[in-house]
This record gives sequence, structure tokens and C-alpha cells, in this order.
Amino acid sequence: MRVGPAAVTEAVEAVMIAGIGSREDFYWTLHSVFVNRREDHVVFDEAFRLYWRSRQLIEKMIAMFSPVAMDRSDREKQRAGETRANQALQNKVEQRPQKDEPEIEIDARFTSSGNEVLRSMDFAQMTAEEIAQAKQALSRLILPHDRVRTRRFKPSYRNRTVDPRATMRMSLKTGGSLILPRFREHKTVHPPLVVLADISGSMSQYTRIFLHFLHVLTEKRRRVHTFLFGTRLTNVSRQMRYRDPDEALAECSAAVPDWSGGTRISETLREFNRLWSRRVLSQGAIVLLITDGLERESVDDLPQQMERLQKSCRRLIWLNPLLRFDGFEAKAMGVRAMLPHVDEFRPVHNLDALSDLVAALEDDDRRNIDPRRFLAAAG
Repeated sequence: MRVGPAAVTEAVEAVMIAGIGSREDFYWTLHSVFVNRREDHVVFDEAFRLYWRSRQLIEKMIAMFSPVAMDRSDREKQRAGETRANQALQNKVEQRPQKDEPEIEIDARFTSSGNEVLRSMDFAQMTAEEIAQAKQALSRLILPHDRVRTRRFKPSYRNRTVDPRATMRMSLKTGGSLILPRFREHKTVHPPLVVLADISGSMSQYTRIFLHFLHVLTEKRRRVHTFLFGTRLTNVSRQMRYRDPDEALAECSAAVPDWSGGTRISETLREFNRLWSRRVLSQGAIVLLITDGLERESVDDLPQQMERLQKSCRRLIWLNPLLRFDGFEAKAMGVRAMLPHVDEFRPVHNLDALSDLVAALEDDDRRNIDPRRFLAAAG
């Protein structure tokens, strides 16, 4: 939160004017001063709640002896912004003057930096602190500047194509005595980005970190559509538009009923092609399919659905975390059914893989791994 000395002074003056009658009045008095952006609301709410949590000790003790408290399924989920508010309060309490220690010089010419190790580390092997650092690195990724030409036109000052309508409108100002040509050119826009992410049990740790990357894309670009699927398809594009990343992921988790469950790739692709394909796949859309390809049901209809999806978009990129293994082979039936219908086959297990994906989105000619190579190797 952006809180400076001026905001603190204004908060004190506001409390002196409004007075302290109840906790709710005190909350909204400070809220009107400190919260200037929508994404600051969840952080302020958690900081205010954590500051007064000692007052809830009696309620917690009563709840411990209640029979309802014995049910582990009713545990309260972690709220959006709670982690950052906890860290901010702990840093204030645990801050101590540092002792003067002798400076030690280390020759690091033949060592690798922590940043390089983090970029090549598998998401599934990261600790909580390393995942937090990875999320910060994702927010600093340079977004692709890919643009596609549309059929619509915009005014142009280059002598390329004459705009008849604009030329006639300008001639009306002089009564037709002077006709100066006006020009136009095709408008270029960012192509839509459609993401189909697998949230089954084997993919949940990769999907959560990838959703942070999608949140950055959704915040910077207009047409980013995100769908999550396990045993059913869920559109979370609206939830991903929340400015606060923790709030966005919390809303996604609440909207998805089958997180970390099974996988029904064929059924979910059929539902997407039938209900959403014509709505979101337009103007050269790019589809990112994030899954390990391990289908638990029959794969008889999977090739037809993949073929229809590939023909409906400009590029179909399959992101598979199993590519982190050097000896990966297309032996699973789901993988063999999907590979012939994808344009690119990429890993998605670390920060370097996501950086390569960003570079590939900007350059259509940049390809990674030919999917047909795995089919030929598997026979």
C-alpha cells in the first residue's frame, strides 16, 4: 500500500474529527484515507483484522470446544492479502538493529547467482520463499509486442491507400473547390490469447504459478481469456481481471469446483469448441493448452476435438511440464492423440520456459520442439 507521512497526518486528523465510537466507524475512517486503489482494499482489511485479532481470543477458545470445530472440512481458507499483511506486521515487530559484522569477500567468478538457479529450478521443487521470488520475477517479465493486422482501417499520414470517405468529408469544408486526398491503413491489434489450463492433481502446482503469469498478461492486455478444466470447464476470465493477484487467485479457486481432481480432456475440449470457440477465437487468436495429456477416459473423440481447436485458431501451443524430463516419450494414449494437432510443443516447468514462451508469442517464426519428433520416436 502507498502510505506516506501525509497520509498518516490526514488519518490522525480524520480520526480527531470523526471520533472513535465503534470499531466499524474507526475502520471506515481509516479506509477513506489509506485506500486509494481497489487492490489496496484486501490488504487494508487483512491488516486491520490482524491488528485486532487478540480481541478474538475468547471467541476462538469457545470455538475450540464446540463440536462444530471438530470438523476439519470447515477450516477457514486463507484470505486474499493475508500473507502480505502478516509479513508487513512481522517485519515491524521483529526489526532489530543490526550488529556490525566483519565483511567477508567471496570470489564468485566461477559460481552461479541465485537468480540463475531460480530461473532454472522446477516449480514443483520450490519452497514457499522461492515461489514468492518467482512470482515477483513473473511480474517483471517483458510482455510480447505481437500485433496482427485486422480488416478495419484507421487514418494514416503515409501515402499508401486513399480513403474515399474521409477525402469527400474534407472536401465539404471547402464546398468541393479543393479536394485533398486522405489516406488510411489497416489497424493492428494484439491478437486474443486464450488459455486452457489443466487443474487436475498432477498439474495443480504448475497451474497456480502459471496463473500469476496470466494475471500479468490480463492486467496489461485487453483480450485474454482464461479457462480452467479438470472434469469440467470453467471460465475464470472475469476473476482474473481483479487487480490484486491474491484476490484474483482466491476468486478462481472459489469458482472452480473440481480443483486437483481428475482429468477429462476430451469432454472439456468438446464443451469449449461447442460453447466458446466462436466467441473468443477471432482475429488470429493464440491458444495455450496447459496439460500433461494424461486422459483418464477414452481418447476416441480427442483427435477430432484437437483438430477442430487447431483449425479455429492461428497457433495452438501445448505447454507440458513433462518435457522437463530428457527421456520424455509420447507413450500415453492421450499424448499420442493430441500431438499431431499442435503447432508447438513447449515445457512450462520453470521461469526460463516462461521467458521462452513470451519470446515465441512475439515472433511467429520462432518454434521450439517439433511435436512430430516424439511421434516418430515412439513409433
